Amino acid sequence: MQPRVYILHFPKSDRYYVGSTNNLARRLERHLAGHTHSTKRLGSEFRVVFTQDMETLEDARKAEYRIKSWKRRDFIEKIINDGKLKYLQ
Repeated sequence: MQPRVYILHFPKSDRYYVGSTNNLARRLERHLAGHTHSTKRLGSEFRVVFTQDMETLEDARKAEYRIKSWKRRDFIEKIINDGKLKYLQ
């Protein structure tokens, strides 16, 4: 499986969740089933608004933590609108 970083949007709370995985389909199933503590409280209705393949799972995790460290909605929305992580280079 291809490692990737992803962003989910939860419309009811209008919140974003940033994650990384090497199996996106399996990870989304876990979010839907409520097995992920961080997203369980946000609800089961969400959209995948961004994904980007990474070379390694370590790179995906670094990208995830970097995005989370910004803590600003406008940065996350810029990534989504650009369709690519340009800020990690």
